[in-house]
Amino acid sequence: MSCQNCSQEVKEMCCVAKGANHNPAPIPQEGKWTYSKEIKDISGLTHGVGWCAPQQGACKLTLNVKEGIIEEALIETLGCSGMTHSAAMAGEILVGKTILEALNSDLVCDAINTAMRELFLQIVYGRTQTAFSDNGLPIGAGLEDLGKGLRSQVGTIYSTKAKGPRYLELAEGYVLELGLDANDEIIGYKFVHLGKMMESIKKGVEPQKAYDENIKTYGRFDEAVKKIDPRKE
Repeated sequence: MSCQNCSQEVKEMCCVAKGANHNPAPIPQEGKWTYSKEIKDISGLTHGVGWCAPQQGACKLTLNVKEGIIEEALIETLGCSGMTHSAAMAGEILVGKTILEALNSDLVCDAINTAMRELFLQIVYGRTQTAFSDNGLPIGAGLEDLGKGLRSQVGTIYSTKAKGPRYLELAEGYVLELGLDANDEIIGYKFVHLGKMMESIKKGVEPQKAYDENIKTYGRFDEAVKKIDPRKE
């Protein structure tokens, strides 16, 4: 072969045959073992988490990749107000790109960039959630990560040594009251499911009625000897 771009030292070397010419190791993808050599050989759905340099915010990213193209993206952010705007931009930027393009896209927020990097590694090494699922998952599967009302699964708990823990929001919903026993230990809570409440309001239900209908309790809340508002008491 031509050696025009070789250094002088390489040009002066004699040729030695390279006998080994093995395929890359196969990776599991959507129920098949694939010898991936090009971006179009990559498929799978997976999740990953990224964080920014000051670690003041985090991003959970879910991608559904088919033949190298990002067909579906779910971006969930936490802890930084600016990141929510970056997520909106990423939702427009990511889909339709190859995973290589997306890796080098300007996603504005470094937490989202980091999440993309982590997902890229999982996907190209065959460590996706659909590695052994025949034909993977359909476009739309990313929404399964969200609760009813299409809201992220959120947990917010604040605690101090002096005053103890306060549950503010859990997977079930926005916490209204904590139930305490005789030892002032949390034994349950009352919450409102914001996703369901908003869906009812959009359908024309009066806000107060929608609120009242979506209040539930968890644990032994009804047995509590004391009930407190975790945001005020």
